[in-house]
Amino acid sequence: MAARATLRDLAREHDELVNTVHRDEMARTQQRMRIEQLEERALEELGLEVDALVEEYGPHRPVPVLTPAHEGRDQEVDQEGDREAGPAEASQSVPFVREEQQKRLRSAERALAVLGKVNPLALEEFSALEERHQFLGEQLEDLRRTRRDLLDIVREVDERVQQVFAEAWTDVSSAFEDVFRRLFPGGEGRLVLTDPSDMLATGIEVEARPPGKKVKRLSLLSGGERSLVAVAFLVALFKARPSPFYILDEVEAALDDTNLGRLLEIYEELRENSQLLVITHQKRTMEVGDALYGVSMRNDGVSAVISQRLREAEPA
Repeated sequence: MAARATLRDLAREHDELVNTVHRDEMARTQQRMRIEQLEERALEELGLEVDALVEEYGPHRPVPVLTPAHEGRDQEVDQEGDREAGPAEASQSVPFVREEQQKRLRSAERALAVLGKVNPLALEEFSALEERHQFLGEQLEDLRRTRRDLLDIVREVDERVQQVFAEAWTDVSSAFEDVFRRLFPGGEGRLVLTDPSDMLATGIEVEARPPGKKVKRLSLLSGGERSLVAVAFLVALFKARPSPFYILDEVEAALDDTNLGRLLEIYEELRENSQLLVITHQKRTMEVGDALYGVSMRNDGVSAVISQRLREAEPA
């Protein structure tokens, strides 16, 4: 019985040894395959044989490591007194330690994974984008030049408008004061700019003081006075910037006989150089006209135009 027990122990130990040897053989085989793959990879990617690779980069060689340059590093001064800046990083060699180099490998692999895969078309895409960027840059510069030209034109137009408005304002303001004194003997009227510092955005206010009154606001005047002030402003425009003809639509409807007579005198002055077309119901205004045109309705409801020349045209 003891011999059988010993035989079983020896058989079990033999099986364990055989399994161990088999595992070792498998491990050696896998290791040889791994080494062969690494040799082929080194030859394909680096172009180095195993012996040369081990000799130049084996564990017996120190490992170069890039480290930040010392902040207190002395800067050299050349003969002209200019300081030379030290490098941002310095290289030093350290002994090969597998654990440390494996950490560096994992860190480099993570950084490579963050960068992503290499795009083989990156150079072509970069060239296309660079060409597009150059084209857009030229277009942008062209737009900037066009904008500068337009701003120059706008500035010139503003200056011209300001000049024309200032000249017209001076002439109309002077003419308004003269016409107002004729329509309101003893009164005072003038035009006032709301913002003289900005001639392009300023407004115009009318100040009118009829004779015997102290008020200057138009809202406090009577209807006839407001109408006459408006006529004065209109005539001032006519005198400052004459036109070949004028059309007046019942501008004297609210005037009394005295004020109407004064307005008719101004009509006589305007008709010397311009033609006046006056729409009116005032008999006195009709009497001073050269020709009279009336519109009446016949019995059948159709409008008819009746004309009558009151004065003969003067020979040229």
